[in-house]
Amino acid sequence: MQGVFYVVVPICMRVVKLENGGLLVCTPVALRGEYIRLVNELVAEHGDVKYIILPTISGIEHKVFVGPFARCFPTAQVFVAPEQWSFPVNSPLSWLGLPGKRTQVLSEDSQKTPFADEFDYGILEAITLSPGKFAEVAFFHKRWHILLLTDTIVSVSADPPAIIQLDPYPLLYHAKDKAYDIIVADTQENRRKEWQRITLFAFYFQPSVVNVPKWKDVFTDAWKAPQSNRKTYFGFFPFQWRQDWERYYEVLRGHGRIFVAAVLQSLILNRAPQETINWAEQVAKWDFQWIIPCHFDAPVKANSQQFRQAFSFLEKYPSGGLFNSNSYTLPDDDFQVLRDIDQELNRFGIVPPARESI
Repeated sequence: MQGVFYVVVPICMRVVKLENGGLLVCTPVALRGEYIRLVNELVAEHGDVKYIILPTISGIEHKVFVGPFARCFPTAQVFVAPEQWSFPVNSPLSWLGLPGKRTQVLSEDSQKTPFADEFDYGILEAITLSPGKFAEVAFFHKRWHILLLTDTIVSVSADPPAIIQLDPYPLLYHAKDKAYDIIVADTQENRRKEWQRITLFAFYFQPSVVNVPKWKDVFTDAWKAPQSNRKTYFGFFPFQWRQDWERYYEVLRGHGRIFVAAVLQSLILNRAPQETINWAEQVAKWDFQWIIPCHFDAPVKANSQQFRQAFSFLEKYPSGGLFNSNSYTLPDDDFQVLRDIDQELNRFGIVPPARESI
């Protein structure tokens, strides 16, 4: 898990058993005792880790663990997405902890990799955001008809994932309506309710169904809190939920549909709509039946048509027409905070402006 203010988001890696023995690992996660034990159990059964894949150039939660994981498996070859970068100094990959002699950049031609018999891949070329870039490589497992993605596609579940429930406190913290409320009973119903609230925060930063009270009232309420310590953020709880917030979550979830996260829609992919659509068209040519993203629900039952439709927000006239009942559009008013962030980033010249829909 990762997150701040108990807005926790699950992150996963994918381990693929190769047909000729050995394992391919995509997006390693943090090295912990149980995690390494589980990987070693797979190694004992299926053979050593042969390939380690970093299919993105942005998210630090994906990049930072590749080097340590590669050191645990010293014979594995490491393949990374093109145009890797670091901040504040753009350093060589070996300076970022990746093994210099075992690390290669993924070729534009997917047939030039040693795992080409089992995988095809498509590269979304780097989108310049200044100071950094965004890119993603989609991996398609030919035999199992599975698509591996990192950040571009997500799906959310009604119930919190198992890893979130190992420590339910973050869920119960967000079950409150006021700072001075007592932490609610630990029931599955309350866990589900607060997972849904956390999800709205994670996608929109400040969803439209949340009001931020005046700071005077926030501190007054914190003073009334029955528990005041680091675990409770000293009673700090600057949120007021509207009564109809559940309806907004159901719109977001869309009965388990796949969609592009609001942050990517508002701040990243709209900087390169044509390039993104071209990539989505390439990926949609593959005959996949499942998608395994790195965040939120996984695996997700979805096909190439649904994948392609998820990027219709970049088009003026999406396929299916203006009144397509299967539209993947998210509620417009939930984007307001992201629009404000976008305007400020543009005003200071931190990111290039968004381009028109195609």
